[in-house]
Amino acid sequence: MDDNCLFCKIIKGEIPSTKVYEDELVYAFNDINPAAPIHILVIPKKHIDCLANISDEDEKYIWAIHKAINKIATMQGFIEKGYRLIVNCGKDSGQEVMHLHYHILAGEKFGDKIV
Repeated sequence: MDDNCLFCKIIKGEIPSTKVYEDELVYAFNDINPAAPIHILVIPKKHIDCLANISDEDEKYIWAIHKAINKIATMQGFIEKGYRLIVNCGKDSGQEVMHLHYHILAGEKFGDKIV
């Protein structure tokens, strides 16, 4: 954990969030500034800056995130209609919090729209 990281503080319960899902490796919560009707952030409980910095030891977190995403999509009822995943990596991509996180966007038809 990084004591200065916003998402690490959310995981530790120091900053409130609306939890959607949690297991031993993953925490998911509603985005406070949603870009779609459903906008959920899924993060590893280990502090990893971004995808560019994952190690072989982080493999289990990446796998757990992807499993959690499908569980969330099923629990929230949008697995059949579909969803979009976005992972930004680095400042130029728009990553604002330097803790690996996946955006799940759902609840509307995106088509060619890029969010």
